[in-house]
Amino acid sequence: MHEKERHRIILSAVQDRPVVTVVDLCSMTGASEATIRRDIAALHVANKLRRVRGGAESLQPNQLPGLAGRPFSVNETINIAQKQAIARAAVELCDEGEPIIINGGTTTFQMVHPLATRRCQVFTNSFPIAEHLLKNSKNTVLISGGVIYREQNIVLSPFDNDVTRNFYARRMFMGAQGVGPLGVMEADPLIIQAEQKLIGQADEVVLLVDSGKFKARSSLVLCPLKEIDVLITDEGISDRDASMVEAADIKLIVAPIGAAKEDAAS
Repeated sequence: MHEKERHRIILSAVQDRPVVTVVDLCSMTGASEATIRRDIAALHVANKLRRVRGGAESLQPNQLPGLAGRPFSVNETINIAQKQAIARAAVELCDEGEPIIINGGTTTFQMVHPLATRRCQVFTNSFPIAEHLLKNSKNTVLISGGVIYREQNIVLSPFDNDVTRNFYARRMFMGAQGVGPLGVMEADPLIIQAEQKLIGQADEVVLLVDSGKFKARSSLVLCPLKEIDVLITDEGISDRDASMVEAADIKLIVAPIGAAKEDAAS
């Protein structure tokens, strides 16, 4: 990742929370601690943020804290071919007219393109997903209510008795920050709260993760692997990770990346 790109991520992250740590920024950018510390020092000298012990803070922080994790605009450019292949395999599971939940995320967002030929009932907490389906498909779209988080382009409700409880889905499609032996991992407690409510509204939970997510980790576990029915990933998954998925009695679907690249080129 280039320096300018790292700086953009760092400045976005510090704007969203009181203090962002060096460890958090390493996770967001994939850079080493030494590199991140140099970046923070350079941005501090340029008067674009304030360097603090163990991290950095914004000179003018937002009053409403953001969510942990990389912004949607950054994530959507990473592993795009893998995400497109995974999303196409996910849509192949959908039957015409059935109700589905699509949780906000950059991998799940890629489902909007193959869904353009379907007429499903889609419940989502993602503005980009809802907007694209409304403009470019004949799917019925329901969107949740709550607080708008601009960086992630999602709506999360702090209330337990929201509209989520009134929607039944045949399948729920969701992404994750990481996947490991302890289960599916996410970066923020609010995301976990929202996704746990949605999981309870679906007969089947389908996890969409590129193979890099098996190396990613977070301090927060969304759910154990046993709650996932189907996992869709790309051809980069290792034999070890595939065995872990299958040992948890999860149906594993490996999406060929080549087909997605051909579609993007045509």
